Amino acid sequence: MMMVGVWTVAGRHLGLLLGRNLSSNRLIEIQWYLFAADFLLGGAWTLQRNGHVRVNVLQNHWGIRRQTMANLVGTLLFLLPFCLLMIASSREAVQFSWQILEQSPDPGGLPRYPLKSILPLSFLLLAFRALRR
Repeated sequence: MMMVGVWTVAGRHLGLLLGRNLSSNRLIEIQWYLFAADFLLGGAWTLQRNGHVRVNVLQNHWGIRRQTMANLVGTLLFLLPFCLLMIASSREAVQFSWQILEQSPDPGGLPRYPLKSILPLSFLLLAFRALRR
């Protein structure tokens, strides 16, 4: 992702000096697609490593059992319902995107339907990871 970003910026500035366009909409979209995939798929990976940010003002004073119960309640009341809501609400948009083989409106743009498929997939992985905890 960083290399694509560096090439996009360097290509734009070098292109100005050379009088040629060394960047493209395709490269910019690849960078955004990689960022979106990284962000969405990183949630389950971060949950597996217990790396999500927490407000430890209260939990620092709690025992292990109470912390475990708080995590369980948070997972059951907030995380899993949110994952199910995101899966259900994105299903129709993803399905339609595949039906029309949605493309980027930009010249030389990439297909959008594979990227849109990452949204329900990422929340499905997050829900599975939450259930395994």
